[in-house]
Amino acid sequence: MIANEPGTSLERRAELSDPIARYARMIEIRVVEDTVADLFASGSIHGTTHLCQGQEALAVGLASVTRPDDAVTATYRGHGIALALGLRPIDLLAEIMGKVGGCVGGVGGSMHMIDPEIGLLPTFAIVGAGLPVAVGAALAFQVRAEDRVAVAVCGDGATNIGAFHESLNLAAIWRLPIVFLIDHNVYGEYSRWDVTTPFEDLHRRAAGYDLPGVVVDGMDLDAVRATLDQAVGHARGGAGPIVVEAKTYRFAGHSRSDAAAYRPEGELERWRERDPVVLARAALLDSGVGAAELDRVDADVRAAVAEAVRAGEGMAAPGPAAMFDHVWAAPIRTEAP
Repeated sequence: MIANEPGTSLERRAELSDPIARYARMIEIRVVEDTVADLFASGSIHGTTHLCQGQEALAVGLASVTRPDDAVTATYRGHGIALALGLRPIDLLAEIMGKVGGCVGGVGGSMHMIDPEIGLLPTFAIVGAGLPVAVGAALAFQVRAEDRVAVAVCGDGATNIGAFHESLNLAAIWRLPIVFLIDHNVYGEYSRWDVTTPFEDLHRRAAGYDLPGVVVDGMDLDAVRATLDQAVGHARGGAGPIVVEAKTYRFAGHSRSDAAAYRPEGELERWRERDPVVLARAALLDSGVGAAELDRVDADVRAAVAEAVRAGEGMAAPGPAAMFDHVWAAPIRTEAP
């Protein structure tokens, strides 16, 4: 079961032990993101979205070396992380389409994905908001003496805000089991890293908190897997927090309304030469996997995503009362104590 069978989120996560399934998941992320872009452009869905084409290796690499009971927080550019961890395309697409079958019942939208069964804590619309939440999860794991790790995925822009530094500081003091994963995709919203940050290698920020910091080519799936496997093992083994910087690039603009005209001429084309999906396919071909088999994987994934879209379109939208679901309030005291 790689692409054309729905499976549960846990079953989908387990598939990532297979290299062809990892490639299939990368294809799935790319196709889902392209499909979401088309749905927005056609007016089929509303609001905004932030796509991650070009960053598939980071998502799949992370999911393949963590456990379902570990905790991951991600950014508003979180579709790829969610799918990699095991969220089904129908659950993600239905959420973006505002349907009751979505992972948050159609009321969360593109920036709010969650599936506790696979450790996906909410993806966050506020820059850096997931960092302290992941620290809280890591503290809970430590207090309860559980063999679990938290991973806080953030963008390069988030390394300039207070939540990043507060989170690293607290995690360092308490030696929490957490990996801070910086998705350095060159741009923080519309600003290139060099107009907001004095140096490019953001893993160097770890030294300010006496933490180890490492860097990895985020476009290379095998490199990501090897580096994150060591980092997760470091945190899980009681050695405390670690910072990993993955050098990636987003092929799309910041959001659906952004044509990214601010990019220097030729920059996108140079990064596309290192497309992580193309590199993953080439690695499998070099290992002896046939091109016909990979073509079938591609076709199966595309068919499965198209079916997910059709299924989502047939779902109902949540009614106004849905805004009150999962909201609690203490009873009002009517008598004096």
